[in-house]
Amino acid sequence: MNILSIQSSVAFGHVGNSAAVFPLQRLGHEVWPINTVQFSNHTGYGKWRGEVFPASHLADVLQGMDDRGALADCQAVLSGYLGDAAIGNVVLDAVERLRADNSRALYCCDPVMGDEGRGIFVRPDIPGFFTEKALPAADIATPNQFELELLTGIPIHSLADAVRAAQALRERGPSVVAITSLRAPAVPEGHLGSMVVSGQGAWLVDTPLLDFPILPNGAGDVFAALLLGRLMTGEAPAAALEKTVSGLYGLLTYTLSIGMRELALVAAQNELVHPSQLYQARQVAS
Repeated sequence: MNILSIQSSVAFGHVGNSAAVFPLQRLGHEVWPINTVQFSNHTGYGKWRGEVFPASHLADVLQGMDDRGALADCQAVLSGYLGDAAIGNVVLDAVERLRADNSRALYCCDPVMGDEGRGIFVRPDIPGFFTEKALPAADIATPNQFELELLTGIPIHSLADAVRAAQALRERGPSVVAITSLRAPAVPEGHLGSMVVSGQGAWLVDTPLLDFPILPNGAGDVFAALLLGRLMTGEAPAAALEKTVSGLYGLLTYTLSIGMRELALVAAQNELVHPSQLYQARQVAS
């Protein structure tokens, strides 16, 4: 299937489109990336070079694709980090154009805003954009625990809280909500959890925490790409979550074993498709 991915891009390392495109390709999808930035490396290094593209540039690229008739043959849009709300409006324009030709076209929104320890790292207009515009238009949302709490105002201290927050988000638009980076006490101490909540129920997969000296950036981008790619091939949410988490965990385990600062995306690519260890999903709500 054809997927339009609108995200950042780096020459060195794997975040944004540089993390999402290859996993989708390995799952057999055709991916058309529109890059919101072109940086030398991700900003976690503290220094980088490159350019942030204005919304007008993205809109021009999108129009050029539409001129070729490409959007009429596209089945999904994936978005991640957004520099500002104007870029987000280009994403929503793309979603509208796809749905004008195909009412079943999917929009997977990764509402990147921040995480535990770092807090919010996006511009002030971004949380409101997600709440008021992007999430009501989305079919799939993939927030981490910090972002889900921010979007819903529901503190997560248990699995029941996580399910309640995900259901609250589902009421705003997305039929499938996948939560990443669930921490204790919602999951056992020393583990990290991911949960998917849909109209069919809620399922949790938890894996042991890995002791990285510096956690590689881009894991959330890989997660969103793998989950979307598997859901688009018809996998049920629970099965898609199992394989997504297991593939990502295999990638992270290999990355840690060779001491890389960046995700070993190419070297561990088989994990993305055929994880060496499958972590089972357990149903936590019906």
